Amino acid sequence: MNFTGVKAAEPTKTVHQYRPVTDYMTSDVITFSPNQSIADAMDTFLELKISGAPVVDNDGRILGILSEIDCLKILVDEAYHNLPHGRINVSNYMSAGVSTVPITADVLDVASKFLRTHFRRFPVVDVNGKLVGQVSRRDILKATRDMKTSTW
Repeated sequence: MNFTGVKAAEPTKTVHQYRPVTDYMTSDVITFSPNQSIADAMDTFLELKISGAPVVDNDGRILGILSEIDCLKILVDEAYHNLPHGRINVSNYMSAGVSTVPITADVLDVASKFLRTHFRRFPVVDVNGKLVGQVSRRDILKATRDMKTSTW
């Protein structure tokens, strides 16, 4: 009689796990209020040498994002429409369609998203849409540097 027994299960192959976005994001994010003066926001850009920031409500949920390009529209409005920007709010110039990254994303997810868009930064949000951080292209570049080289 020939008895071979039960074949041992092969160990499952694990997919390479990439580090979470939370390891590289900035948690202390400069934000704007929708009712804040656009002139104050532009001053913040110039003083802090940043190029954009999320606009959040009182609960910290993302309403939009304000970038340098949004602020450049003010020059055109002043020149062609004679609109003074001193009394205009951030909500008038912010981009409302914000592309965000979930807090559960890993650096590969974020790198792929950067490659598909022209954005320089993404707000990182929890399941309720509340801002928890921000990740930039440079942050993901740091993650790339930190990764170990794969061997084939």
